[in-house]
Amino acid sequence: MTDLLNAVKGVLNAYEPVEGLVTGGQPELTHLAALKGAGCNVVIDTRDPMEPQPFDPPAAVRAAGLEYINIPVSHTPLDDRALEEMRRVLAGADSKRVFAYCNSGNRVGAALIPYLVLDRRVTEDEAVNTAMRIGTRQADLLEWGLSYVRRHR
Repeated sequence: MTDLLNAVKGVLNAYEPVEGLVTGGQPELTHLAALKGAGCNVVIDTRDPMEPQPFDPPAAVRAAGLEYINIPVSHTPLDDRALEEMRRVLAGADSKRVFAYCNSGNRVGAALIPYLVLDRRVTEDEAVNTAMRIGTRQADLLEWGLSYVRRHR
């Protein structure tokens, strides 16, 4: 287990799909401090700013010494903006260590499909399996990510 993955031990669906990128459900404040200690640089919150969370994410993440980025991924309606932003942020974070989360991992997994296929060159099947391992359970979210991939190849 890597230091980064160990830092989010206890987070629902914690997983490291790519070295230096850890995903999961809602973290606790103690996880933010542990992420910083493990060398994490960036936290990507894919929850809508209006969704209730146990703490103020921008303030708590920054207080832990981490960069906070919010890329809202709704359950529906789905559009390309979040996928494009996720790809842009992750492309610019190659030398950084990242934690991306939503409530359960459901939306994070789907939002990573285009990055995994188009930028990391994994197959669609591998990306879907990874998304499901991350926590994606909604077929429409999986199809959203795959549809983006097919339109941007």
